[in-house]
Amino acid sequence: MTERFPSPFEGETPAGAEGWEGLYTYSLPFSEDRRGYEEATFWFQDGIHWADPLTPWDATWLEYALASLSQYNTRHYLIPPALGVDYRVLNGYAYLSPVPVMDPEEIGARVPQFMERAGFYFMNWDDLYSKWLVKIKDLIAEMEDLSFNPLPEKEAMEVITEGQGKGSGLDIQEEYRRLLNLGLRLWQYHFEFLNLGYAAYLDYFGFCKEAFPNIPDLAIARMVAGVEVDLFRPDEELKILAEIVVEHGLEERLAGGLEALEGTPFMDHWNSVKHPWFNYSAGNGFYHNHKVWLEHPEIPLGFISSYVNRLKDDEDISRPIDRIREERDRIVEEYTALLSSDEDRETFGQKLGLARVVFPYVENHNFYVEHWSHSVLFRKMKELGDVFVKEGFVADRNDVFYMKRDEVNEALWDMYSAWAVGTEPRGPVYWPREVARRKGILEALRSWSPPPALGEPPEVVTEPFTIMLWGITSESIDNWLGSGEDDDGLKGFAASPGMAEGPARVIMSADEIDQLQEGEILVAPITAPSWAPAFGTIGAAVTDIGGMMSHAAIVCREYGLPAVTGTAFGTRDITTGMMVRVDGNTGVVTVLD
Repeated sequence: MTERFPSPFEGETPAGAEGWEGLYTYSLPFSEDRRGYEEATFWFQDGIHWADPLTPWDATWLEYALASLSQYNTRHYLIPPALGVDYRVLNGYAYLSPVPVMDPEEIGARVPQFMERAGFYFMNWDDLYSKWLVKIKDLIAEMEDLSFNPLPEKEAMEVITEGQGKGSGLDIQEEYRRLLNLGLRLWQYHFEFLNLGYAAYLDYFGFCKEAFPNIPDLAIARMVAGVEVDLFRPDEELKILAEIVVEHGLEERLAGGLEALEGTPFMDHWNSVKHPWFNYSAGNGFYHNHKVWLEHPEIPLGFISSYVNRLKDDEDISRPIDRIREERDRIVEEYTALLSSDEDRETFGQKLGLARVVFPYVENHNFYVEHWSHSVLFRKMKELGDVFVKEGFVADRNDVFYMKRDEVNEALWDMYSAWAVGTEPRGPVYWPREVARRKGILEALRSWSPPPALGEPPEVVTEPFTIMLWGITSESIDNWLGSGEDDDGLKGFAASPGMAEGPARVIMSADEIDQLQEGEILVAPITAPSWAPAFGTIGAAVTDIGGMMSHAAIVCREYGLPAVTGTAFGTRDITTGMMVRVDGNTGVVTVLD
């Protein structure tokens, strides 16, 4: 076993990708300017959110998300053992590094401040969360209000008669800056509750580990399962639509798509729920090219068709929430009985209760931010892309994502300035060749296999997100250093209980989901929440990435599907067709042939 991961400065740039650093803001790539710090630090590749090379504009979410996450740790709540999560890009791939508080005295000094600040939120959670829902929906309404229109040949007469004193060139630049500000505010809202949700769960987790030394991590997680969260609502609406198809005999019309269903009860329900619930990305919502259900109805229609077939076979397609809750309550009673004092039982009840109160937000934010909000913002950016297409700056609306976010400002200025002066902008000559060059670089970067981690392994991981979401622990780091080799099979997190055997189906992206067959074992780098409709088909799920509170782990538990997450090497060591056994109780995946 090696003692450290490769240096960020050791990796070779793939042929054809030279100069990739210029695709990002100057502070984002690893650099000689900070080599001492960057080489001595532990970095892990965040395949949960950014598994593919980032286009220049899509890197905006990496920067907005990690800065916002970090500020709540460091400046808002003062999480005692953790500062923020640092971030870099290497060959187009995102690498993160949790920053610990090393001084025990500083940790102690932060505790009362954290208790005061976080305590206020915990004491007023329901009220503050209700206000959060209003804030986020108002923010989305502001996003929907964004408008990008081509510059007119001449200003409307109303600009003159109303004495407006400004023109369309200012408007389009202000709208873009407004889009960026709304995006950053969105990510500020995102972490208002999320860090505390993980902190509360970690507190509950720590109590359980101390009170019940032999308790499995899975048992701790199952005691907060069986919740109703908005993230599952899109899938529930698909089930209702499938029931409408069967009830009204619309199977043949369903095969013809939405146009064939016009005038039916199906379309009445579809139109009543598509906003917001079908603003749902088939991926994780962090890339502009991830397909959104609303814009690609063939995706939800495919899931509905699958549900229709299962209903006609008299299958129960409902989520097994009653069974999950019964098992949850049984486990709680079992461990409560092991406590020897009323004080311990009361403390356990309080910590478990708080974990259940905060838990729905841990999943709900995912729909409101990464799916609904991002789908709106990406649509608006594509509308701006249409303006650039009309003016000859780019050939395709999606080419706007090959500009850095500040370069969009520069291109808009070029467009406006030439329009104002009455001359030709440089953009129609400059941007087509630059976009083509950048596409070539990104295509070359896709051939690179990013190592799971870089730099010096940490002595201990303390940052809540890193442990609960990404599954970065001392054990997982040792597993990476050992290349995942083990006589007993691949090891990961026992993320969702149960055992299943079947042929593997390796799925590397959402576009391949329709390949899944009945009883197969889904093996993927990570699963997206929008894959949930496929969970009634498969036997179990295995992921390379993710901890006990990753979306994959939570969704699998709520759907009663055995799962092992964070295996690191599942998609490397397993190929489609292999017979595998997934033990969601122990976190072991065994290849049987």
